[in-house]
Amino acid sequence: MRKPRTGHGGTERKRRKLILAAAAGSIALGGAAFVVPSAFAEDEAAAVLDDALGETVELLPVEDELLGMVGVGEVAELRESLTYADDADVLKLTDPDAGYVKVHFERLLLDTGDFVTVSSPDGAESYRYEESLIDQWATSITGDTAVVELHRETEGGGSSALGALIDKAAYGFTAEEVDGLAQERAGRARPEESICAGDEKRSSVCYRTSYPNVVDHAEPVARLLIDGTVLCTAFRVGEGNRLLTNHHCFTETQEAQATEVWFGYDCVACGADLANAPVKVHGSEVLATSGPLDYTLFTVDEFERIERFGYLELSDRAARIGEAIYIPQHPAGRPTEIAMESSVDGGNCVVKHETYDGYVADSDISYYCDTEFGSSGSPVLSRDTHEVIALHHFGGCPNSGVNVQLIQKEIGHLI
Repeated sequence: MRKPRTGHGGTERKRRKLILAAAAGSIALGGAAFVVPSAFAEDEAAAVLDDALGETVELLPVEDELLGMVGVGEVAELRESLTYADDADVLKLTDPDAGYVKVHFERLLLDTGDFVTVSSPDGAESYRYEESLIDQWATSITGDTAVVELHRETEGGGSSALGALIDKAAYGFTAEEVDGLAQERAGRARPEESICAGDEKRSSVCYRTSYPNVVDHAEPVARLLIDGTVLCTAFRVGEGNRLLTNHHCFTETQEAQATEVWFGYDCVACGADLANAPVKVHGSEVLATSGPLDYTLFTVDEFERIERFGYLELSDRAARIGEAIYIPQHPAGRPTEIAMESSVDGGNCVVKHETYDGYVADSDISYYCDTEFGSSGSPVLSRDTHEVIALHHFGGCPNSGVNVQLIQKEIGHLI
């Protein structure tokens, strides 16, 4: 075997910090038009929303205070390779402070039968790549080191054009650093924030005995890691390969393919810091997306791996003032938490307003359930029916989510 090489993080590396759209707000949109695939014409979509709201759609201004941008990782520009002509067939990418390492292939060209693996040092987490790739992220490795290894059927020299060329890697902040950034940001923000009266969210496993149906309906909710460092939440909707998140999380198929979708990412026990190893798949295709209603419907690859986590259904009725609700989510990228309690409303999270302004007038419902950045794209479910009644996207206390009746009118035929 050829000798390994190590590529280090650290102060010398060139870093490009990325940012994430917080659940306390989202990126302001530049125009009032829908962004839709060719299969779903813009004028047709606008007509549906005009009809549903009973007026011409016009985007409302979004206050700067509702926009939250928080860095959750850094991207290092690299020039590393494992080619058939190199002496080494193993490369270690490491940063002692990283919460995860995510490798980006500028290109991957292999002979038939050869493959590359990206693994944790102990091999407990490992992903295999057999196909040629251009400009694609590998699946992230939890911890501070990723081991990239070239596996060849034949030893000896070869072409420098074949093998793996790595042009960058994303190094995630630790959970403690992300939580610290969130607390720092909350201290600078206006009094009304996404956490409305003390953080009353709890890990989903804490409700396993007392509210098993609630926990069961949290299982179809997934953590998103977008382009190496951006966090959102999504959930399976309907029996088929369909997932829903926010438009401000991503809008295009290329962005979906640069997105990891984590299922089963939960704490092992109530009060424990240890989480279950998630099942990680990648986004595949964007089927429909809307700026005014802030949704993106998409598919994933390897759907068979995540079917067992179940799915949620969109409600076909209007939300009611005072209706008890809950929000399964991945705030700040943490293992699944559920917002179900609210001292603002006397104990339970409830619908505060059945119509509330979102990106367009009267498109949302509002509530005082606690959320954080990374919770964008979470489902708001009825405690009575366990159906989704809103798609969470804004903070501000009250926080708000898009009425799913409006979304269903546009994309019900695709689910």
